[in-house]
Amino acid sequence: MLIGLISDTHDHLKMIEKAVAFFNERNVDMVLHAGDVISPFTARKFKECRSKLILVYGNNDGDRGNLQRAFSEIGGQFYWPAAILELDGRKTLVLHGEDLKLIEEIVSRNMFDLIVSGHTHEKNVRRLGRTLWVNPGEACGYLTGRSTVALYDSSTHEVEITEF
Repeated sequence: MLIGLISDTHDHLKMIEKAVAFFNERNVDMVLHAGDVISPFTARKFKECRSKLILVYGNNDGDRGNLQRAFSEIGGQFYWPAAILELDGRKTLVLHGEDLKLIEEIVSRNMFDLIVSGHTHEKNVRRLGRTLWVNPGEACGYLTGRSTVALYDSSTHEVEITEF
């Protein structure tokens, strides 16, 4: 299963368009968004995504009721505080990740095959035991100047981060 990973889009419509086009070109089976979508109007751009869309709320996602409504209308599904999923036999945790100590503790316990987080806007890939912890960076590019997303292949348990 090929899974698109994205975080911290922060209303940047052009970068959302690019990310969705990239995921569609790669024929991903699912997209996991690790939070900070921000506004409900972004659902219009995510609507073009041809795969299942799973999102978690981030610390800047204030209008949760309208976000939930807008994304459910396009088939997206929000979780809070985290999504725990079984994807192609891989136990997966998606959360925004404000508490790095908590994530590090979860990673150290080898409870998940894949952990996806955002919040820091810094792309990062770490392995500890069976756990692959991925922060795809920021799709918006506001803080680092680099807009990034990632592709995770559940059959190989490998990830590739791509910059736009």
